[in-house]
Amino acid sequence: MNGILIRWLISAFSILITAYLVDGIHVSGFLSAFFAAAILGILNAFFRPILFILTLPINILSLGLFTFVINALLLLMVSGVISGLSVDGFWAALFGSLLISLVSWLLTSLINEKGKVQYINFKQLHKRRNF
Repeated sequence: MNGILIRWLISAFSILITAYLVDGIHVSGFLSAFFAAAILGILNAFFRPILFILTLPINILSLGLFTFVINALLLLMVSGVISGLSVDGFWAALFGSLLISLVSWLLTSLINEKGKVQYINFKQLHKRRNF
């Protein structure tokens, strides 16, 4: 349970960072980012797989780059639901979704399943994967 809450906070933090760095994304406060992270997580859990399967042919043709468009559309959907989050257009949503994904991935890679902070030891990772 701790791990889910920490990942939720990381997502909210990444939305705040994205709003600071991308001109077309505005967040009114931490609470709006917190609820936006929750809605984005729900949409990613339920609608993203459906959208991915429906757009599989174009995703294969674009070598997976169309996944970024799906993420941008989901971010636009979240901005329609949360009044404290506004996304000004598709390109802001595209760059914002890329940045949210990157920051969330970087920060989540430091958290284990129990919600504890861990560091990445590349030597142990190399031994574990048997490269």
